[in-house]
Amino acid sequence: MATAAVPGLTPTAVSSAPDDPADFDSALLLDSEGKRWRVRSPRHAEASARLETEFLVLRAFVPGIRAELPFLMPTVAGTVRQGPLSTFVYSHLSGSTKTVEELGAGTAALAREIGAALAAIHDLPHSLVSNADLPSYTPNEFRQRRLNELDQAATTGKIPPLLLRRWEHALEDVSLWRFNPCVVHGDLHEDNLLVDGDRVTAVTGWTDLRIGDPADDMAWLVASNDQDFVDAVLAQYTSSRRDVPDAHLLRRAALSAEFALAQYLVKGVAAGNQEMIHEAESMLSVLAEDVAEHGGQPISVEPLPQPAPADTAAPDSVSGPAGVPASSAMPSVQVTPIPPDAGTPDGAGSSGRSAADSSAKGSAVSVSAIPSDEAAEHGTDETADGAAKTSAEDTSTTALTVVQAKPH
Repeated sequence: MATAAVPGLTPTAVSSAPDDPADFDSALLLDSEGKRWRVRSPRHAEASARLETEFLVLRAFVPGIRAELPFLMPTVAGTVRQGPLSTFVYSHLSGSTKTVEELGAGTAALAREIGAALAAIHDLPHSLVSNADLPSYTPNEFRQRRLNELDQAATTGKIPPLLLRRWEHALEDVSLWRFNPCVVHGDLHEDNLLVDGDRVTAVTGWTDLRIGDPADDMAWLVASNDQDFVDAVLAQYTSSRRDVPDAHLLRRAALSAEFALAQYLVKGVAAGNQEMIHEAESMLSVLAEDVAEHGGQPISVEPLPQPAPADTAAPDSVSGPAGVPASSAMPSVQVTPIPPDAGTPDGAGSSGRSAADSSAKGSAVSVSAIPSDEAAEHGTDETADGAAKTSAEDTSTTALTVVQAKPH
C-alpha cells in the first residue's frame, strides 16, 4: 500500500509504530535511499474518516503557521484507497515516544518544552479551525455535549453509580465551565509527542482539532498523578500563553481524564468489542474504588452532596422503638362524633393532629380545624386501622380519644 501511495518508494525494512490499536495499524518504513516513512492504515470507516479529516487539518497549517510553532508537524506524502478505507503515508519525523512515567522522570527542561508546546497549540488562530470547517464549541455547548455523552454512557448500565453522580455533579457545576475557548489538539497524549533528549521535536495525531476546552489537552498530564511534573508543565504553559488560563483548568482536566474511561466503554459497546468492554469495566471499577476510599482528584468547585444514610427515616415518617415497625408503635385512635352545638362556633369542622403528637398528650384532644388550603402543607392524618377520613362536607367537630395500642 505504501508503494501505491508514494510512487518510487521501495521499502527495505519495517517496524511497528505506537498508535491506537483499536483504530489503526501503523508501521515505520525504511526505503532503499535510507529515508523513513510512517504508514497509518485504518481498521474501520470511522478511523478512516478521522485520517481524512487530519489530512484537511494538515493542509490548513500553511508554511507561515508551521514556522511559528516550536515543533514539527506531519506532512502527508501520499494516500491510497482500498474500498471505503484510506491509508496515509507520512514523511518521517525525528524523535521517539516515551511513556508518561518516562516524561515525568525527565528533566525540568523537557517539562518546559511540553508546556510551551501546549501553549503554542492553544494560541493558534481560531480561523485555522473555522476555515477548515471543523467543530467549534462555546463553554456551555461543550458542557452540554458532555452531559449528552454521560447520558449515553449511563444507558450501558455498566458505569458505577458513584462515578455517575460524581461526573453529573461536576457537569452541572456551572462555575467550573467559565473558560475562554481556544484551538485544541483534541487527542493529545504521550504517544503523540515525539521527544529527542530534552526537546519536543514533533506533535502528531491531528485528527480531532477543534475550538473547545483547553483542559482536554491536559487530561493525559493530570492522569500521570505526578504532581511535580504537572506543576512544572503548567508553570511554563501559563507563562507562555497569550491568555491567562482559567482557575479551574486542572479540575476539568481531571474530569476529562476520568470521563475518557466512559467514552472508551461506549466505543467498545458500539463496536461490540468484548475485550474493550471488559477492559473499560475493570478500569471504571478501580477508579470507583479509589474515589470511594480516597475521594479522588477534585473535579468540582462545589462539594458533592453526600447521600443520606440508608437507615435515616423520611422527615414525615414516624419511627417506633428499635425493632418495632412504626405502625405498631403508633397509638390507636378512637373517633367519637360531637354534636355541632358542642363544637366550635357555626359548626366549623376540625381535624386531628398526627397520632404521634396526640400520644404525647395522653388523653382525648379537641383540635381546631385546618383550613383546606393549608391541608397540603400539614398533611392529612389517617386512623391506625386505615379508616376513611372525614369528608370535606362533614362540618362537625370531632374528638380524638387516644388509646395506647397493645403490643403484639
